[in-house]
Amino acid sequence: MRTELPKKRLDISWLLTMAWRDSRRNRSRLLLFMSSIVLGIAALVAIFSLGDHVRSDINNQAKALLGSDLVIESNKAPDAAIQHMLDTLGNRRSQECRFASMVYFTKNKGTRLVQVLALEGDYPYYGRFETVPEMAGIDFRKGKHALVDKTLMLQFDAKVGDSVRVGELGFVIAGMLTQAPGRSGLSTTIAPPVYIPFQYLQQTGLLQKGSRFTYSFYFKYDDQAKMDRQLAAVDPILENKGLDYETAESRKRDTGRQFEDVSQFLTLIGFIALLLGCIGIASSINIYIREKIPAIAILRCLGASTKQTFLIYLIQITALGLIGAVAGAILGTAAQQALPFVLKDILPVDISTSVSWPSIAKGIGLGVVISFLFGLLPLLSIRSISPLYTLRVSVEQVPAWRNPWQVLLFAVILFFIAVFARLQMQSWLQALVFALSILAAFLFLTAVAVALRGAVRRFFPSGLSYLWRQGFANLYRPNNQTILLIVTVGLGTLFIGTLYFIQDILMSRVSMAASNNQPNMVLFDIQTSQKDAVAKLVKEYHLPVYQDVPIVTMRIEEINGMNAAEARRDSASGIRPRVFEGELRVTYRDSLTDTEKITAGKFETKKYVPGDRIYISLEERYAQRIRVSVGDSILFNVQGALIPTVVGSFRDVDWRRVQTNFRVVFPAGVLETAPQFHVLVTRVASNETSAAFQQAVVREFPNVSVIDLNLILKVLDDVLGKIGFVIRFMAAFSILTGLIVLIASVYVSKFQRIQETVLLRTLGAGRKQLFIIAALEYFFLGALAAGTGILLSLAGSWALARYSFDAVFNPSVMPVLVLFFSVSLLTVAIGLFNSRGVVSTPPLEILRKEI
Repeated sequence: MRTELPKKRLDISWLLTMAWRDSRRNRSRLLLFMSSIVLGIAALVAIFSLGDHVRSDINNQAKALLGSDLVIESNKAPDAAIQHMLDTLGNRRSQECRFASMVYFTKNKGTRLVQVLALEGDYPYYGRFETVPEMAGIDFRKGKHALVDKTLMLQFDAKVGDSVRVGELGFVIAGMLTQAPGRSGLSTTIAPPVYIPFQYLQQTGLLQKGSRFTYSFYFKYDDQAKMDRQLAAVDPILENKGLDYETAESRKRDTGRQFEDVSQFLTLIGFIALLLGCIGIASSINIYIREKIPAIAILRCLGASTKQTFLIYLIQITALGLIGAVAGAILGTAAQQALPFVLKDILPVDISTSVSWPSIAKGIGLGVVISFLFGLLPLLSIRSISPLYTLRVSVEQVPAWRNPWQVLLFAVILFFIAVFARLQMQSWLQALVFALSILAAFLFLTAVAVALRGAVRRFFPSGLSYLWRQGFANLYRPNNQTILLIVTVGLGTLFIGTLYFIQDILMSRVSMAASNNQPNMVLFDIQTSQKDAVAKLVKEYHLPVYQDVPIVTMRIEEINGMNAAEARRDSASGIRPRVFEGELRVTYRDSLTDTEKITAGKFETKKYVPGDRIYISLEERYAQRIRVSVGDSILFNVQGALIPTVVGSFRDVDWRRVQTNFRVVFPAGVLETAPQFHVLVTRVASNETSAAFQQAVVREFPNVSVIDLNLILKVLDDVLGKIGFVIRFMAAFSILTGLIVLIASVYVSKFQRIQETVLLRTLGAGRKQLFIIAALEYFFLGALAAGTGILLSLAGSWALARYSFDAVFNPSVMPVLVLFFSVSLLTVAIGLFNSRGVVSTPPLEILRKEI
């Protein structure tokens, strides 16, 4: 049956029939092209579904996040008036005091800095302590028992029934804590919790002057309206006394905002994977259309209009885009089942995994639109194909920048990327920076590919052997894949390299402090009466004393005569009321440390004489936050005593060093008689000495806490590892997309190389020679792509280290080489795998099948 061309009007059924028939010999290739977007859509659908579920789960578990209806927090014990007010709130009440302290595991003599939480009452009122055994979360309150975090139990091989000492008091471990309201895996990794009954807090001997404590008061209401009334009545009092409060609703909003930040970041990673796939689509469809030029010209000779031929192939691309988007949505729904496991250490809620139909619809719609836009780029060239092309041997392509429709489509695509980014970011400026950064990376990689291709052509190594010359020539011959592979593989390499280097930068910032005989241990909360005894213990272990620093706790009473109440009334002053609420840890001395340098004013080196002005030095960025300049006056409240001061200088402080650094420094002669505690900084040469020294400190000075840098490095590495796992999980979509694009590109190039391969086989080239030519070509392409991507990742990581992290960027050579050769050899392996059929099959059989 013949298919006749419609004469008068656009016949949709005829267009669909022609699109179907024309695709018969190329469906496997077209499906491979469209598979490029499957993983990008899968990543986005998984993130969209996760977002829907987390928002729903946060709403459903809002009160379990807080454990109560209302919590009020203070950094000091409440006075009688505040306690009376607290006693009038809620229908049920609990209180908690939390602080950092050392604990001592009696069985194996292990020590660790933890967060101790002394709890009184029936908290949590919503949710529960998940423990082993199950009832330990309730039973531990009945006696001298403790709940110990799972990570601590595993680290020190502790069992239920063992003893742990907190301060001067021993507790029996009642249970292992696996989950507490509002706590995620990351928070417990950084500061593992140990719960004890509040009634034994005083007996631990840890409530020392100058130590930092946080008191939390939990309230449960039977009537929400009652809570709203009481909260409105006491809000001015809480504000005036510097107490913070949080409700289940505000915790829900805060948790939701935190997840949105994570979700937006992961969404952008998935979107980059989708863009990589769309670039592969555009390049592959471009080659596909160039192969179809004779068929299109014949259709034009038979009377088909430009519009009809254009729509035939547009239908093919749109249909395949829909198929790719649906496949991606199915895969993304399956992948979403794994995301709760991936994110379990980051999110404090239990995540459900049901199917999210709105997310599937959004992902399919996004896939169809973006594949349509990128597929449309090469399709626009169909409009310029005339019937005369049936008589021409070759066709010269018109550059895209000369085609106004393609230029307009480029602008539409860039606008679409910016709009999508805007939906994930806070402002149009951020969205435009994201879109322009992607454009700049694409253009740079394209420019490098064009430059390298031109350099090979211009400086062709004619002195090399025949096989090497053929491999180099394939980089610039017609239908080459140089630009496509360098852009797609280069972007994937850039992405992975940057992720690795950023994690390396973050780790190096801390590990720097452990090198070159720098201090690696800090003892704090040393009382004045203990100062000499602690110093003696340090000398007994032959440890150096780098610093022995006094610290005084105080707060700001006035700035330039303005107090907290006036700052609240006068918002134009720029001074935030919270400046007056927080406590400051301040020291006094007559000289700068090697981590400080003066940026403005003069540092006071002479001892204060009664009657003189007191000139203090402020850390520069802290001074900017509280809006003061050199010469301004600040009135400090030092535990009831008011001390007027004048800002004498600003300091730039290197906070990366493991030593005491301060926002405020007083001159000598002012604070010596004020209540204070001390911090001692030393260095321990080995893990064995560190363990023995910490055990001795905990035995003799239970209130003194120890920060071990080696433990910080281990914890930080664990935290970054968990965060990095999440990023790598999403980055895997980009990597696999790049591999699919690479496979599709190499698959396309196989069809472009068929005639050349047939000619070489006919002229006598052997299978080994053809494999060597193909291997050289793909190695050159993989090496160029990997090298360019690594150079970009090095440049981007250097910029982040220099301007964001203020760190020195010294990348290791070995990971760079591993990444370079891995990408290069993978490109070669895929290229040879796809070329094996053409190389191994006799020329005549290939011609019968393909030509």
